[in-house]
Amino acid sequence: MRSVVILLLTTLFSGAYVSAQEAYSMCQNALELCPGTPISVNNIDANITGCVNCEDDFTYCFAPDNTIWFQFTTNAIGGNIQIDFTNLVFEANPGQDNELQAALVEATTPCAANTYTQIGTCHSNETTNFALTAAGLLPNTTYYLIVDGDNNGAGITSPAECTFDLEISGPAVDRTPPTSTVSTNTPNACENDIVTYTVTLTDCPDTSSFSWFVNGSLVATTSTPFFQTSGLVDGDVVSVSNACYSVCPIPVQSTAAAISIESVQVDAGNSITVPAGATVQLNGSTNASSWTWSPPFLVSDTSALNPFATVEETTTFALTATENGCSNTAYVTISVDELLEIPNTFSPNGDNVNDTWEIDGLELYPDNQMTIFTRWGQRVFQTTAYSKTKMWDGDNHAEGVYYFVLDLNDDNGTQYKGTLTLIR
Repeated sequence: MRSVVILLLTTLFSGAYVSAQEAYSMCQNALELCPGTPISVNNIDANITGCVNCEDDFTYCFAPDNTIWFQFTTNAIGGNIQIDFTNLVFEANPGQDNELQAALVEATTPCAANTYTQIGTCHSNETTNFALTAAGLLPNTTYYLIVDGDNNGAGITSPAECTFDLEISGPAVDRTPPTSTVSTNTPNACENDIVTYTVTLTDCPDTSSFSWFVNGSLVATTSTPFFQTSGLVDGDVVSVSNACYSVCPIPVQSTAAAISIESVQVDAGNSITVPAGATVQLNGSTNASSWTWSPPFLVSDTSALNPFATVEETTTFALTATENGCSNTAYVTISVDELLEIPNTFSPNGDNVNDTWEIDGLELYPDNQMTIFTRWGQRVFQTTAYSKTKMWDGDNHAEGVYYFVLDLNDDNGTQYKGTLTLIR
């Protein structure tokens, strides 16, 4: 164990360690130069690969010492380029050089020195801002930029290390800015309709996936330029973003006009339970200008919001409302309770026949509560535990139609509503 500790301490304090270096110290990791996009780079702790025909086996206007590598691909036209070197800041260590050198090469085989052809200007002994230029570059061709620190002169013991900015420009790498336009097939839609958006791209090869936003929030990512949704509301704004060019991508985005969504609100009322043959009033509401009830043969007026319906069996009614070509439907179920028989007429005329309003089966619900109203909403009768001993006998009220509300107060909260006719 002691020998291991001594070896570790010796390594740490003898300087025998390798500092971290940029990945682009190697040709195979050459950093991409994107037109119009400056980048900050350095050759600190960079090295060379010194073997026959390896990446650094060359001598043009300089012999390599600590190379770093960059690459770019010309467009379909080719031509001239310029690479600007700016903001040079050299390391200032004793015996260290302070001059930068650079060359541009075309490689028939990537990173194989015996296939290199030096292109354009070659620079050495650069201490301030400078530009490397080349003319007549071939279209659709990859070129390599090699940057190195000089290591030459009296008293120089180590090559220059420098941090600097790079930017490439020129007709050979210029690209037409891509554009995108997003539109929909349905600028005016109904609520819950499926709406399709399409983005049209120009000057955009090698597109990325598409990110779709509604009011600025990401809602979907697609591999095709199409997006469908049924969840939009009136005034929603859809936008899309993607990137053009797989190398040196250029982001693009576009926004569609706010969509107009027609929202039809409709409510068919609350479901209730009634005895067979009861007449109930349906309670619909809507913000639309037209509506209809179905099944039509069971309601008194299909175009009224609050028609009457007489049911012999459990029935579901549908209220469909329409506005500007958009429709919406709500449903209400009137359930028939076969245990109760609630008559809709009685005749308190003293002939001892049907003189009281008797409800068979109500004894099964001793906690019930009965309330009876005139058609103007005036309460005329109310009792708990309505039964044969507490039946309504008309109480000298005029003949006509009355309304009742019967709460069974059972576990299901069952309530009956309907009409009854008093006949003298």
